[in-house]
Amino acid sequence: MRVLAGRFKSLSVKTSNKLSYRPTKSRVRKSLFDKLSPFKYDTVLDLFSGSGIMGFESASRGASAVTFVEKDHKSISLLKENSQRLVGPKFEVIQSDVLKFLKEESAYDLIFADPPYGKFDLATLAESILEHLNKGGKFILECERNQDPILDSDFADYGNTRLLTWTP
Repeated sequence: MRVLAGRFKSLSVKTSNKLSYRPTKSRVRKSLFDKLSPFKYDTVLDLFSGSGIMGFESASRGASAVTFVEKDHKSISLLKENSQRLVGPKFEVIQSDVLKFLKEESAYDLIFADPPYGKFDLATLAESILEHLNKGGKFILECERNQDPILDSDFADYGNTRLLTWTP
């Protein structure tokens, strides 16, 4: 998997076929980051990080700080290894359950969440995440296409993927 644009363009992000994450497809990332252009988000939170590609793509486009939250220890190892290869942005890799992490007080300009499909009440999850969004920020939740928009979100479909977006 490669970073699509920015100062780390074409950087290969190490992944593993042995892990259970589902990386966001490159065409979905391209469309999403085209919509986020010009990229004006300084602090980024990547929840259910998996490969971390959304956070690495954000760092490549100008984010100065990216926080990854993932509970799988093998994914954590790859996130740390990949983040050490990039000079400039500050990366924080946190091994934690997302719901536990969301009890902390912190706020971000851009938040991505790609929870395992069918394992979370997305409305409740989104409400918790929105509490951590800075004014003027944006929250993007990746889910299955059949997910109805919730909590006044905008949405866009890419094949079987739906992105729900909030800009409070």
